[in-house]
Amino acid sequence: MKKEATIIGAGLVGSLLSIYLSKRGYAVKIFERRSDMRKENMSAGKSINLALSDRGIRALEEVGIMEEIRKIAIPMHGRFLHHTDGSTAYQPYGQEGQYINSVSRGELNKKLMDLAESHDVEIRFNQRCDNINWKENTISFTGLQNQEQQTTGFKLLFGSDGAFSAARLAHQMQHDRFQYQQYYIDFGYKELNIPPGPGGSFLMEKNALHIWPRGNYMLIALPNTDGSFTCTLFFPFEGDPSFESLNSKEKVTGFFEKTFTDALPLMPTLAEDFFNNPTSSLVTVKCFPWVREDRFALIGDAAHAIVPFFGQGMNCGFEDCAVLNGLIGKHQENWTDILAEYQLLRKPDGDAIADLALNNFVEMRDKVADPKFLLQKKIEAAFSKKHPDKWTPAYSQVTFSPHIRYSEALKNSIRQEVIMQKVMAIPGIENNWQEDAVEQRILQLLKPH
Repeated sequence: MKKEATIIGAGLVGSLLSIYLSKRGYAVKIFERRSDMRKENMSAGKSINLALSDRGIRALEEVGIMEEIRKIAIPMHGRFLHHTDGSTAYQPYGQEGQYINSVSRGELNKKLMDLAESHDVEIRFNQRCDNINWKENTISFTGLQNQEQQTTGFKLLFGSDGAFSAARLAHQMQHDRFQYQQYYIDFGYKELNIPPGPGGSFLMEKNALHIWPRGNYMLIALPNTDGSFTCTLFFPFEGDPSFESLNSKEKVTGFFEKTFTDALPLMPTLAEDFFNNPTSSLVTVKCFPWVREDRFALIGDAAHAIVPFFGQGMNCGFEDCAVLNGLIGKHQENWTDILAEYQLLRKPDGDAIADLALNNFVEMRDKVADPKFLLQKKIEAAFSKKHPDKWTPAYSQVTFSPHIRYSEALKNSIRQEVIMQKVMAIPGIENNWQEDAVEQRILQLLKPH
């Protein structure tokens, strides 16, 4: 029997999954609701730059395409903080030599589509998934250019069509006891821009993720290969200040002048960008089950949409593909077993990274400017350097340790936080944190009780 696979959604995860399956001898078709972004100008304003880290890199390396992707990536070795008083600080990520990569979502998606097609994957654009008939194993689509309706059969189907997945809805509507939870935070985001300097130069440190932490909100900026920075303002929808309250160009400029003083001179189109680019919401989706027998699975954001504050949405989706690929080998194409174990392994990890990402939002906007928090991180880093077998900081577990599952990283980080709160409560810790007694206290607290 000919091996065939159908994928709904040609985003980052769908495109990568198609390459994995094609390399295993499957004839793959992808149906994508949007038009072909390689032929049209991408709509600006929805493309938070992505932070590609070790989990995602490992998946790209597995199918032999990481070298291609490296050409459009910029290494970021740490966080560059811009404080209200005009001072700046730099916090390296992880150990010496560890970094994450800034990649443009649009550029990466185009590159993955090209690579998918070079592996004989067929991508059909402007196809809206209307319904899936689970008895007949057919999908109904509407062609958005001609309103033509068509039905296609499938043997093996993947829904990788994002947080608001049509495939998930069709699965959910015809499934007894389907569990679904979505959670919006009270903050939205808006894309802004810092253009390149003369001759394509970078107007700020190139190899860093820039953050302007301001307690209840923050601005971040990630570098692009052309010298520009894609900025994202994470900001309350309502209240003062909020997207609702900044309702004129004067108010926007005045607010940035006061709050993001050093960023404003670098943003000549701030007022236009602010009102031209959409304000987007941030949603977490958890659902279950992800699979149906031997013929259907949700993957990527369709299974577990998360907020972007740990830079793991794409990395987690890419890791889904790698885990699934390993299981195809393990279970020798027995899709009942493959999909059952895929769900068993990935559901706890999807839930865990969703929780970690929400926690990291508070850390980024709030705590990175707090001297006590910075001291805590300094103590952790020093202890970890001395005892790497006993302590890996939570950020490094998630970002640089693909052998540690997200669910383990969450458990470890909760345990470590309890220990650090006890350490930070030691009288005079600000002055004596480098003393041997502090190290001994951590070692004692790490012992299983």
